[in-house]
Amino acid sequence: MKIKEKIEFTTADSIVKELVLAGVEAAFGIVSIHNMPIYDAILREGSIKLICSRGESGAVNMADGYARATGKLGVVITSTGTGAGNAAGSLVEAWAAGVPLLHLTGEVASSYLGTGRGYIHECKDQLSMMSGACKNAVRLRNPAQTAAVVRKAITEALTAPTGPVTLEIPIDYQSAIIEDLSLDGVRESSVEIKSNAFIPEQAVQKIVAARRPVIWAGGGVISANATQELRKLAEILGAAVITSQSGKGSIPETHEQCIGHFAAYEPTKEFLRNADLLISVGVRFRGNETSNWKVPVPEEHIAIDADLQAINRNYKATLGLVGDAKDMLAAINQKLEENSVQAELSYIEEVRSLRNEVRAQLRETLGPYEQFVDGMREILPFDTILVRDVTVQANVWGSRLFEIREPRTSIHASGGGIGQGLPTAIGAQKGCPDKTVVLMAGDGGFMVNVGEMVTAAEENLPVIIVLFDDSGYGVLRNIQTAAYGRQVAVDLLSPDFVKLAESMHFNAVRIGSGDEFVSELKKAKERRKPSMIVVDMEAVGPMAKPFGGPPGAAEAFKPKKL
Repeated sequence: MKIKEKIEFTTADSIVKELVLAGVEAAFGIVSIHNMPIYDAILREGSIKLICSRGESGAVNMADGYARATGKLGVVITSTGTGAGNAAGSLVEAWAAGVPLLHLTGEVASSYLGTGRGYIHECKDQLSMMSGACKNAVRLRNPAQTAAVVRKAITEALTAPTGPVTLEIPIDYQSAIIEDLSLDGVRESSVEIKSNAFIPEQAVQKIVAARRPVIWAGGGVISANATQELRKLAEILGAAVITSQSGKGSIPETHEQCIGHFAAYEPTKEFLRNADLLISVGVRFRGNETSNWKVPVPEEHIAIDADLQAINRNYKATLGLVGDAKDMLAAINQKLEENSVQAELSYIEEVRSLRNEVRAQLRETLGPYEQFVDGMREILPFDTILVRDVTVQANVWGSRLFEIREPRTSIHASGGGIGQGLPTAIGAQKGCPDKTVVLMAGDGGFMVNVGEMVTAAEENLPVIIVLFDDSGYGVLRNIQTAAYGRQVAVDLLSPDFVKLAESMHFNAVRIGSGDEFVSELKKAKERRKPSMIVVDMEAVGPMAKPFGGPPGAAEAFKPKKL
């Protein structure tokens, strides 16, 4: 509800006006003496929902999860200095994942900037700190230019390669009275790549000539809403489709041609050695997903990306096509239909065989946890949003065997930081209130942002937390054991998670078997209330094969000459 009160138009009002014009419906953050004018302007305007986190780090993760799940701009508001610093780590995650996010932060009064006089919340060089964590960081230097600066920041966040942009506003500027000027005549040209989707004949001929094509689909496919075009290309060619973590959902993982997130598995690497063409679409080729770029790729490589600088960054491209993935793939599909290209059934059978082989290979390592993944997929709706923190079970099977069937229903920690899963899941649930959101987390990482459970309860969000409790940092335990034969600083004292959850208004239960897990997951899904299932990993028992970290992780830490 808008507050009807005669008040002068200020910089804060101009900021809020631009947010509304950009379609912003929710903002996450913590109120402070260095952002109160913005909060008050949001209250008076009345259309933006404010979600109050318990920490700036969690607030950024919530805006991140909201953006990934909805495809909309995420907005977060933090304080100055320490508050902005608390946000920095989570902004790095948003940057690593290419999430369109606007971070509004206060600054000390303009006359004290850079003076070092000890103004409350002062930071030596906040703008540089934010610049290092974001796609870009800018400071409002003239209140009269507020609308233009905010609009430009939003446009930059949404323009490929998308990412978080920080806008810091000195506290004295936030309450400055300014004219309410219209910017209708000076809108940014676009927040999307507009290409003519020119496909050179050379590219068409390479694709037509390929007999063993492979498509590697990344998050850029999902960002461009190009999943239908990607699937059509795969089916025309009969190509195998590998997905990155961020690309999960770019093609249904139930599709017979979807290999999925198995690029670093030996059968997939052997398959790639025998491929004659790779078409990569919106892929970063991260080190941890390619065994630090040791996964082989065919000599012929057509790379499609909206980011010019992505071409040839990690793997050489014989042809680089820069533009919007949706437009590019649609144009390629049209060319292939004109050339009457048809998939070879014998090759599709090879692809199907590889798909089955890597899944069977992974299943053999799970032991009692095979019942967990099968139970989750059987019970949970197809459009469930699965959020994964960095933990053994998420890394091993949550990111590979839980079949993702729709875009924007798979969210993971792209930058590898622990503890961000809970607030990210909260943001995803806030953006998609009618969907089921499930978080997979480990006890070590979960404690980093555990206070945000209260935020979920306060918003009455039916997030389901599946907490794997092994009283320690399980991934690091296994890597240390493989690298050194010993462990250090990885054992942790766990609280009584059930009591902790119940004190934060969650329904909670501890289980020690697959049967119990399946039963409690059904209840949690039907309950539609904040719920936690604590998995006693000692009671469940070990996996059939211990997880040793990403391929090559243990070797990287063994003593060696440089």
